[in-house]
Amino acid sequence: MKNKEMHVVLFSGGAASAYVAKWVVDKYGKENCILLFTDTQWEDKDNHRFMEDVANYLNMDITRVADGRTPEDVFFEMRFLGNARMAKCSEELKVKQTLLFAEKLRSEGIEPILYFGIGYNEQHRADSLRDNYAHLPLEPIETRFPMVDSIGSELKAHYIIEHEWGIALPRMYELGFHHANCGGKCVRAGMHHFANLFMIWPESYAEFEDMEERFRIKYNLDVSMMKRNGGPFTLKEFREQTLELMSKEELKKYATEKDLETIPCFCSFS
Repeated sequence: MKNKEMHVVLFSGGAASAYVAKWVVDKYGKENCILLFTDTQWEDKDNHRFMEDVANYLNMDITRVADGRTPEDVFFEMRFLGNARMAKCSEELKVKQTLLFAEKLRSEGIEPILYFGIGYNEQHRADSLRDNYAHLPLEPIETRFPMVDSIGSELKAHYIIEHEWGIALPRMYELGFHHANCGGKCVRAGMHHFANLFMIWPESYAEFEDMEERFRIKYNLDVSMMKRNGGPFTLKEFREQTLELMSKEELKKYATEKDLETIPCFCSFS
């Protein structure tokens, strides 16, 4: 006898996953859906407001799972500083928690199907995730990407959420961030993103810079989250050599440019 299917939306706090949630609930019924939030404990407070607003709009609860550690805890415990190429924080706090939740459902006789809010222009990421979840050491898990396959553009999602649902988007979008992950402290973000963090929330930039410096000192490693000219380029160096030398107008222009290699979470497996 086939297990009951449960449609699990990876509910990240961003607009795309919220729009996917509505699409999935409309298609399969809320009784057959779960809004799964894997909490890194670094999300901006307005992300939580947004998720609650969307969940209330859908008349659903949010299922929260958490490892208990923050990304910083993961970096220091694993002696590996997350960077644009490998984000152990994402693997430990998001991917692993999703797998554990999926296995819990299976132990209860429920077969999970995972839904991701990956944008229509990110087919390569969808292909990678689909392949990764299909070749797990555990039983493969089916993954679906409605924004790629069925729904359409993320900009359309933004408009509908604001103007048809009447829900304000997470403030990070209005503040110029291209994704709303981890309160702006995302190791996969690039220089333009970090410039925006420095401009909008200098205290958060300072905290992230301090974390990177403490890691380098503690483990005596010449590592960083970013690279320049093929070598490490720290947030401290970026601030001293670039950001603090810019005028306000120059900084604002630089910060609004999009990092070509920015890769939001749920993207990697070791």
